[in-house]
Amino acid sequence: MSVYFVAQYVVNDPALYGEYAQGAGPTVAAHGGEVICFDVAAETMEGNPPGAQTVIIKFESADKAKEWYNSEGYQAVVGKRLAATEGFAVLSQAMNAGG
Repeated sequence: MSVYFVAQYVVNDPALYGEYAQGAGPTVAAHGGEVICFDVAAETMEGNPPGAQTVIIKFESADKAKEWYNSEGYQAVVGKRLAATEGFAVLSQAMNAGG
């Protein structure tokens, strides 16, 4: 079942975020991920999100997404995103009705 890594945030340090993006991109492809959404001005329909920047990455499974997130390559750069942004990230399964 497909799973989506969804991150939404505000970028407080564009230079540091740029360094993160350059390093993170190749790690996604190396783990079978596909960036399906990168929107710096997402429109809020409800609630109070931390920021308008939204990224959605599709993986074939939660195991693959976690393999990517915990990989040596991604862990080498994720600290830059965490330092440069304020927001959240979640894994969401396609059509997960609970249980």
